[in-house]
Amino acid sequence: MDIRLFLTIFTTVFIAELGDKTQLATMLFAADREVSKSMVFVAASAALVVASAIGVIAGSLLSEFINEEFLHYLAGIGFVLIGIYTLYRA
Repeated sequence: MDIRLFLTIFTTVFIAELGDKTQLATMLFAADREVSKSMVFVAASAALVVASAIGVIAGSLLSEFINEEFLHYLAGIGFVLIGIYTLYRA
């Protein structure tokens, strides 16, 4: 296993997930005194694993038909457009 690649992916996803809707929803569930904190952790973790698996599968399938460099540009443009939309809505 390439530890540098692992740390790059981990850091990128970790920073992207901080403070997003998923984390806020998880905090709201955990704030409920009647809900088991371990249940919130396990359920939220499982949901993130499944979402990540879908991303890996989709990326693998797309890379079979679309040039990797084009996918990088497409992802970059998508992030920029989402950022512009977010700023516009604010």
